[in-house]
Amino acid sequence: MTFSGYLWLVYLTCALLVFVSPVDLAPMPDQYSRGMDWLSRYGYLPPPDPRTGKLQTKEGIERAIKEMQRFAGLKDTGKLDSDTLKLMNTPRCSLPDIIGSEDKLKKRRRKRRYATTGLRWKKTDLMWSIQNYPSLPAFLKPSEVDTIMTYALKAWSDVTNLKFHATSSSEQDRADIKISFARSLHDDGYPFDGKGGTLAHAFFPGEADVAGDTHFDDEESWTYIDDSGTDLFAVAVHEFGHALGLSHSSSHPSIMRPYYQGPVGDIASYTLPEDDRDAIQSLYGSKRRSSTPSPNHPTQNLPKPPSPPQPKVPSQPDPSVQNRCEGGFDAVANIRGEVFFFKGPYFWRVQLSGSLVSFHPALIKNFWIGLPPDTNKIDAVYERKTDSRIIFFIGSQYWVFKDTMAISGYPRPLSDWGLISHDGSEVRRVDAAFIWAHNGKSYIFSGGEFWRFSEGPETEKRHPDAGYPRNSFLWKGAPSNPDDIITWADGDAYFFKNNSYWILKNGELDQDNVSQKSTAVDWMMCPAKPRHNGRECDCGLNGALQMSASSWLLFIILLLYPGVLV
Repeated sequence: MTFSGYLWLVYLTCALLVFVSPVDLAPMPDQYSRGMDWLSRYGYLPPPDPRTGKLQTKEGIERAIKEMQRFAGLKDTGKLDSDTLKLMNTPRCSLPDIIGSEDKLKKRRRKRRYATTGLRWKKTDLMWSIQNYPSLPAFLKPSEVDTIMTYALKAWSDVTNLKFHATSSSEQDRADIKISFARSLHDDGYPFDGKGGTLAHAFFPGEADVAGDTHFDDEESWTYIDDSGTDLFAVAVHEFGHALGLSHSSSHPSIMRPYYQGPVGDIASYTLPEDDRDAIQSLYGSKRRSSTPSPNHPTQNLPKPPSPPQPKVPSQPDPSVQNRCEGGFDAVANIRGEVFFFKGPYFWRVQLSGSLVSFHPALIKNFWIGLPPDTNKIDAVYERKTDSRIIFFIGSQYWVFKDTMAISGYPRPLSDWGLISHDGSEVRRVDAAFIWAHNGKSYIFSGGEFWRFSEGPETEKRHPDAGYPRNSFLWKGAPSNPDDIITWADGDAYFFKNNSYWILKNGELDQDNVSQKSTAVDWMMCPAKPRHNGRECDCGLNGALQMSASSWLLFIILLLYPGVLV
């Protein structure tokens, strides 16, 4: 082998080291906790009981992971391997896969792969209505949504004796199946999480007011046969299956699999997979064919399906899918027990459990109503504890929010805060803002200095405490010009900068051992890059030669093949 051949061998080995990374061998601690949260959310693990403090057992967790893997068609390793974590991150229906108690889970060994709830409508003529339409009309017009819903219901009536009738606008409250597009918390116990993540859910038949109701996440880009968004028809057929009494299926193919599978093709010619047809017929029987179709049958005179979109010219990647793993967040805030990471015009949310709500970001302007519609950068955010108001700093202005709505009278100029630097200049931009748990006071950082405020009643003019500003270097071990700061966990202060963060335990200033941690790995659920002698391997040729691994690789190669460099 020539020396250039050896270099090529080292290059390939470096690549192998990256692909067989620690993430493939074992999940990171935060991935493990988020995996447990996912398993509880979708019915594979019983939720923790705060009254008894009952802990999950190692064996119970392994059984739950295996159950999830078998249901999804993965190899049942009982471990949170890369394939399992990848599937957990796939957009899906927000209803659980396993419905029932832990005892039912143990007994759940069906011969059929489809699942029914045992609930069904006691009538075959069902009314449906659309309560509202997507707020992103650039993707689908209301008339197209009407047509898609008509055909999605038709998929179920084609194989049963069910008949679906659209109500008039004056009879919407009489509908059995009420269709709506909602965001975040919408008073049904299944909050949406922005673009990606959970897509929709529906309620099973019954006597409850919500029975049959079908909700779609309004922050999704709903489309038809278009990979640039989420196919509304495919998701609607799935959710209507729930509204008629079906649970999730482990069969492939099946429209009742919980994970989004992409567009299913032309809606006019779509037919249910066999598993779904068997499932719905087990509840409502097979369709009886009539030689003389009724002139009033609701599926007569069907509307023309929407036209498929024109082929698109290749373009740059959608900026709404910004890479959360790159870091560089403009602002980080602890709001109502969740941590919000703002980057450009988007944000991600991390729940108290440590779970990332969605891998896809949500648009700031769609959630925080009252900010300028062209907002593309947030400088700092914090929640004021005296009245739970949320303060946004953008450039030389600030806004005060009650929940997700801006209070009238804002924005106001940043000069209201009286931020004057040591050199006598007026601060024009805020770098970071947070409440220090040590004393409950607000802190504003800018240009290597910080100011302290004693919170009181809402006033337009505010004044920093006497003796400020002070130098940010007083916060030893943390960056003096952070991107933002939060108080989290047991009152610890978290400083964020670029793609790293530092923890000051109990928020104390004078700390000697403050280590730099990865925001991408610990907060954004990103894989850790392998490191060698403190460096990340990029697997380029130069990187391969610089890696300490190359020395032991050469040693092993020379032992096995003494003439390799001849």
